Amino acid sequence: MGISLGHAPAKRAKLLSSLNLFGVLKFLLFICSLAAVLVGFAFLDGYVKEQTLIRPNRLTIELAGDTPGWVSEKLRNRVFAAATAEIGNTQVDQNATVLIQRSIKRLVPWLQDVRVQATHNSILIEGHWRKPIALVKAGRDTFYIDGELVVLDYMPISDLPVVIVDGLGAIEQRPGLGQKWHSDDLAAALGVLSRLERMDAVVSPDKPLMREIDRINVSNFNGRKNKRQPHIVLYTKGKTQIIWGAEIGTWQRHLESPDDDKLAKLYTYYQQYGTLSGVKYINLRDPQQTIYLPVDKY
Repeated sequence: MGISLGHAPAKRAKLLSSLNLFGVLKFLLFICSLAAVLVGFAFLDGYVKEQTLIRPNRLTIELAGDTPGWVSEKLRNRVFAAATAEIGNTQVDQNATVLIQRSIKRLVPWLQDVRVQATHNSILIEGHWRKPIALVKAGRDTFYIDGELVVLDYMPISDLPVVIVDGLGAIEQRPGLGQKWHSDDLAAALGVLSRLERMDAVVSPDKPLMREIDRINVSNFNGRKNKRQPHIVLYTKGKTQIIWGAEIGTWQRHLESPDDDKLAKLYTYYQQYGTLSGVKYINLRDPQQTIYLPVDKY
């Protein structure tokens, strides 16, 4: 019995064709899988980058505690600028708080006793604002002085009574910003103004007397020009002269009214007439001195 082999080559060709097609499909599947993996990595990379861009890189900086109403937006922004002056957009950590505290102390003398704390996503800054009560002009420069004689740079401040100090002695070297100005005549002027500020807070908080004071003159401080003339004189915005006399704490030496009596006379007049204007002068220096009344000005 013979066996026919006439169809063997055709079957073999068909089998080889099937194997080749399977290989091509397998290769294509591999290519597709590889492409899917690459697309997946690309998507994941894009997702990570997107999340990094969305995540805030800048520090969230907050001024904690009560900020006085007279502190302007410009002054607050100076604190924020100083907080990032040396650290830029670094991470919030203990090292950042040290750098921020150092930077604020150096660049913003308006804020003292600065305390900086870091939370998980922010920086909290707290401190005591120096309140200027006097203004000094030295040549072309203008400076504020607070109650502790600390020098502050000038910037417009609304809703805050600040009195000009005139007649200071020769200034050899002005202290830098944030430093104390050690000057006896300036200290004498600030002594009077500080008393007025405290009296306003107790006696006349809604209508401070200091708002009517334009300047205080100490050119005859300690009688350096004339022993018989008053050492300290204030002037109102209405041109009334307020004769204070000797510096705080020396009234007895110069046979003047006690400092408390001077304040009582001044505020009694202010409360009675509602203003310090309308008279040529108010003499607080002499004991039992009668204060000029508005009807007496002529």
